[in-house]
Amino acid sequence: MTSPQFDSEPRGHQHGHSHSHGPAAPVSKHLRKVIAAVLIPFATAVVVGLAVLWPGGAPPHERTGVGFDRQTQQAKVVKVDKVDCKDVNAAQMPTSGETAPSSGSGPGLCEKATVEVTTGHDKGRTFVEVVQPDAPRQLRQGQGVVVAYAPDAPHDLQYSVTDVNRKFPMALLAGIFALVVVAVGRMRGVMALVALAVSFAVLTLFILPAILQGSNPLLVAVIGASAIMLIALYMCHGLTARTSVAVIGTLLSLLLIGLLGSLFIGWASLTGNTDDITGLIHGLYPHIDMSGLLLAGVIIGSLGVLDDVTVTQTSAVWELHQANPTMGVRGLYRAGIRIGRDHIASVVNTLVLAYAGAALPLLLLFSIARSSVGTVANSELVAEEIVRTLVGSIGLVASVPVTTVLAALVVSADRTGPGAEAGASAPVRTGRGRRRRAKP
Repeated sequence: MTSPQFDSEPRGHQHGHSHSHGPAAPVSKHLRKVIAAVLIPFATAVVVGLAVLWPGGAPPHERTGVGFDRQTQQAKVVKVDKVDCKDVNAAQMPTSGETAPSSGSGPGLCEKATVEVTTGHDKGRTFVEVVQPDAPRQLRQGQGVVVAYAPDAPHDLQYSVTDVNRKFPMALLAGIFALVVVAVGRMRGVMALVALAVSFAVLTLFILPAILQGSNPLLVAVIGASAIMLIALYMCHGLTARTSVAVIGTLLSLLLIGLLGSLFIGWASLTGNTDDITGLIHGLYPHIDMSGLLLAGVIIGSLGVLDDVTVTQTSAVWELHQANPTMGVRGLYRAGIRIGRDHIASVVNTLVLAYAGAALPLLLLFSIARSSVGTVANSELVAEEIVRTLVGSIGLVASVPVTTVLAALVVSADRTGPGAEAGASAPVRTGRGRRRRAKP
């Protein structure tokens, strides 16, 4: 194996807070064997787990007609008339929630919308939807909507509007996102989009159906998250030792998150069944371990941010070594951890605000009720988010020193890197970090 050539001048100007700074230098054959000895059994176990737990699709069930578990079709509002609300029989109005009758008793103009079903066996059928003036969603002519179908209801009440059709704006936004990623990231951006698609495929084809089939949610989440991690990291950053170190750091951090999550979810007696959605899931599939499902969500939710932290730390240590090949393990760790501390502050804040934003309506409800902070934090709804946030944040913080020390050990142990070319004339770093010149 021919030793790679490096620039004679240190490349300190290349160091920064990005995930990659050009192609990584090849590592020694011995070091590749060590990394392979760790990752190949892990990857093999992930593949075996995927094969054993592969669900083959979600199990069938009879629709309950409640919440999301309803037959739906696409429709279009063909006509909207203004009518006096006093002339409308409120008892005949659909009870979909979006167009519920007004709580007030004053007069007003209601909208009487004629809706035409555009898909399904009743394509072309029309029905009337009455919308109160204070309803949160108003209908307009030509608007695409989603309608629920209740076959057991009276003929005139079988269809009701449940939502609007948002496919075009959502598809347009996704297209803009893809263009921006490709325009800025170029080929790496393309690979990132492919990895995103693969991650979504693993989630929808393996994780969700396997949980519905009755497999242990924690085991499914660990295997699925590991598969996503391996595919996404290697696809985006290449099959290199640098990426492998990030994979190992991410794996160790996920194990810590799993252990802490399992401990505190059980200790805090969190059931995972706290709202209408989880209640509906438990009613349809009572065999699903809801607390295990909660823990699986913690692991999967932390994976994306963990990838960012571990790849950044590994790249930082690699660039520090290339800029100064004489730095030892201790020096690389100290320099890398200084970069990591800045990353910790921003990432933890990001994670906390993300969960707080998701729970904002709930927090607002507690604020309206003038509940104390202790009462709010003790409620299971908020306690779930607290445990989710703190466990994920602990894993993120721990990933910085773990990945940094792994990267420092690996890059320092490499005997084919820039440090091998420095020879006896290069300054040597002692255990205390002081330099001494070699004797002539």
